[in-house]
Amino acid sequence: MTRFGVTRVARHTGLDDIGIPVWCAYTPNSRSIVIAQGKGLTDVDAKVSTVMEALERAVAGEPFVDRLRSSASGLRAMGHKIDTLDCLIAIHKPDLGPDEETDWVAGIDILTGGTIYIPFEAVVLDRTRDARYWMSSDGLASGNNLEEAIFHGLLERIERDAHVLWQVSTEADRYAGCVDPRGFLDGALDGLIDKIDASGLALRLFDITSDITIPCFTAMLGPGDCVPDPRDRHGGRDIRLVEVTGGTGAHPSPVRAAIRAITEAVQSRLTYISGARDDISPATFSRSLPPLMRRAFDAVPGSPGPTPQHRPRNLTQMLQHVLEALRTKGIGSVIAIRLSEGTLPFSVVKVVIPALESPEGERARRLGTRALARAIGF
Repeated sequence: MTRFGVTRVARHTGLDDIGIPVWCAYTPNSRSIVIAQGKGLTDVDAKVSTVMEALERAVAGEPFVDRLRSSASGLRAMGHKIDTLDCLIAIHKPDLGPDEETDWVAGIDILTGGTIYIPFEAVVLDRTRDARYWMSSDGLASGNNLEEAIFHGLLERIERDAHVLWQVSTEADRYAGCVDPRGFLDGALDGLIDKIDASGLALRLFDITSDITIPCFTAMLGPGDCVPDPRDRHGGRDIRLVEVTGGTGAHPSPVRAAIRAITEAVQSRLTYISGARDDISPATFSRSLPPLMRRAFDAVPGSPGPTPQHRPRNLTQMLQHVLEALRTKGIGSVIAIRLSEGTLPFSVVKVVIPALESPEGERARRLGTRALARAIGF
């Protein structure tokens, strides 16, 4: 950790009264955010989670990649396959011209095994520079090895895509997927719900699985008085936006996906309680909760859907299962760029899937074709 500027880790769990482990890692000279967070079922899980997030951001700030200076037309003339990733152009920035030179990096399209070049500025996470591309940790992932890192990056991209599609759906469709987490009949998940119930908070869990079919859930966690009281004619007190937090998770196992969503919602609460994150506007703490978000707590939970028949058992099987789900939906390319050097005891990758939706951000193109089709009812 010293090599990558991580100076300390801290247990933030006790700043809240839920008791679900949340840890933070501090990287004072980070090129993106200083505070990384991690969550888990145990302290060890959460500590490892935050350290890995801090390390992946540090690596992404100065990635160990070979750059090739050229233009799009020049690379094509040399017989290389490229993607200029126009979908990730930053707001107020022009698209990359065919004869405009920039730095490129080689990635692997893991659906075909072929090499594809993408702009370096779409990969690096260095907010000290003015880049043409939207800088984001979306699809940035780490693991004990390359395969594990790619798997996590794939799941994050699928999760973000599903969440955007959920957000652009009608209110009725959005909240129809509310499920009772106790319906999974899982001991670890029940333990999380017991802690949330004991703290007096309200939880709503929504199944937002998209047409990709990899199980995905989003959780909303807020004060107990978010749940409407029919005796209250005035609609309850004004609730601040920061009092309701969310989390999303995807995984071939529905239970694992639900656990990820709920623990992330708890982690988000501690983001606000600790006040340590340096990318949150002070105005966020004074905004009222939008009525649409408050109505999420009106949703009546139902039973979770049936458990998928195909249940891959190991990492390799799960990775292939996810790739096949993307291939089945006609996703054209799944690009993985290794950012870490091979001598490290962990791997960091950036996974780019241009056809999937990206989360909210300062991009010139806010929504892609999947979200636009969902929004207009196709």
